Amino acid sequence: MIVLLIFAFLSGLITILAPCIWPLLPIVLSSTTTGGKSKPLGITLGIIISFAFFTLTVSYIVKIIPFDPNLLRLFAVIVIGFLGLTLVVPKLTQIVEGWVSRFSGKFADLTRYNSAPGSAKNKYQGFRGGLITGFALGLVWSPCAGPILATIATLAATQTVNAGIILVTIVYVIGVGIPLFIFATIGSRFFSQTRALSPYTGYIQKIFGVIMILTALAIFTNYDKVIQVKLLDAIPSYSNFLFKLESNQAVKKQLEVLRGKKQMPEKAPMNKNIIMVTPSSSLPNLGPAPEFAGIEKWLNSDRPLTMRELRGKIVLIDFWTYTCINCIRTLPFVTRWYEKYKDKGFVVVGVHTPEFEFEKNTNNVLGAIKQYNITYPVAQDNDYKTWRAYDNHYWPAKYLIDVKGNIRYTHFGEGEYEETEMHIKTLLKEAGEQVDAKTVDLEDQSPTMRMTPETYLGSSRRVFGSYDLEGNWDVQKEYSSSSAGSALEINFFADKVFLVITPLTGEDKVKVILDGKVVNESNAGRDIKNGYIRFSEEHPNDLYNLIDLQGNPSNHLLRLEFESEGTKIFAFTFG
Repeated sequence: MIVLLIFAFLSGLITILAPCIWPLLPIVLSSTTTGGKSKPLGITLGIIISFAFFTLTVSYIVKIIPFDPNLLRLFAVIVIGFLGLTLVVPKLTQIVEGWVSRFSGKFADLTRYNSAPGSAKNKYQGFRGGLITGFALGLVWSPCAGPILATIATLAATQTVNAGIILVTIVYVIGVGIPLFIFATIGSRFFSQTRALSPYTGYIQKIFGVIMILTALAIFTNYDKVIQVKLLDAIPSYSNFLFKLESNQAVKKQLEVLRGKKQMPEKAPMNKNIIMVTPSSSLPNLGPAPEFAGIEKWLNSDRPLTMRELRGKIVLIDFWTYTCINCIRTLPFVTRWYEKYKDKGFVVVGVHTPEFEFEKNTNNVLGAIKQYNITYPVAQDNDYKTWRAYDNHYWPAKYLIDVKGNIRYTHFGEGEYEETEMHIKTLLKEAGEQVDAKTVDLEDQSPTMRMTPETYLGSSRRVFGSYDLEGNWDVQKEYSSSSAGSALEINFFADKVFLVITPLTGEDKVKVILDGKVVNESNAGRDIKNGYIRFSEEHPNDLYNLIDLQGNPSNHLLRLEFESEGTKIFAFTFG
């Protein structure tokens, strides 16, 4: 744990160099032009306390008190905009504090805006003002996430915060706070002690007030995220350095411990395309299968199922989500196994654990069940509770369970279908069933070479430098939303290209261009018509096939031109 805390502190410490924090610095600098020596401390504490508190607790708060988390962002916009307005119109501060003083006599002296610089009241006012500004900034700041911060965010989002995560977060924000406090203090002293600037203090404050108001508008329109994305695209070296810093084996092992894993595999899959199987044909006993937990709805089943009642049957637990191309390629095998062996005591339970928010929609899952001819029970694990009970980390993931309820075999990713079916046969034979030697006759479409990895298009999991955005984009944590005339370019090595998209309407227009030319019959995917993506009215929130190189994987440049506003893009997958 000590090693992880050291690296968390170092990661926080170097955040001052990150492009993600640069849009924040003008506001910090603006706020130090008034308020005295105590204001930098207030700003720093406000940022780190607000960021740490809401990062760790917002998912819990939303569950207890349902509300739109964007309201916090709106609150921050109002606070930052108002504070900027007080710099532009200093009398506004006096008016507001005069209004407050009518409700409480203890605020009366605060109406004297030009109180002595060294007085206790002025120090309190500076600290308080800085704390409010910092608190608002902490609500909207999204630091560049390396493996450590990504783990914190993931565990907080899935409501699995523990004492270790809290401690790592505290150490991280302390690291952030030290250089931020130094920056704010230097700025404060520069403006208060530089005599040449004294005659222009009023003008400087108004200029910085305008900067704060413009920043508030950028936050309101989400353009601050676009600025961050463009900065990181222009300077990808920071992200590369951060990942190298946090990706050593000692940190990886301790992050796995935080996630609840007692031991990390020697070669853990880093994306869905990597295959990992139990290296044994004797099917060892891997321990009792956990119960299903927190299932929101059971589909294809008239009642909830339990592992206890499934004792006496061979059970295959299949973790999947309907926009994951790797999951989709496994489904024909899983459905065929179920049809072939269901009369011999074989049960498949598909645990649908969503990767994106829209995948929690039951109608979307029902559409996928129909589309892929799934007839076995499917459990909606929207809160990741069964996912966590199995300590699962991958899509797709399979857990094969014997008649006594023990896990005997696990497989993560695609491929090895014949081996998996042979293990199903082995457990059926153990249960006294007669099975033939044949396996299902389907083509294994798993990639046989290293393709471009899955590429996320939201701010929370983006690997910067992996693609370019042109024009105006609304960049959110899970997705990026287009404006008319915007575009995206990505270099890839693959045979097929898929994209998770939610169109605003079925009439959205997205042109697909490969290597400078509009796609045609020789390279267009099945969801392309006349060079444009053909959106499905039945499954609008879906995985769309854009490129199909007919079995000839190679390097190409893909360009998407968005002719309409509000098309949401979530992630590329390659095959």
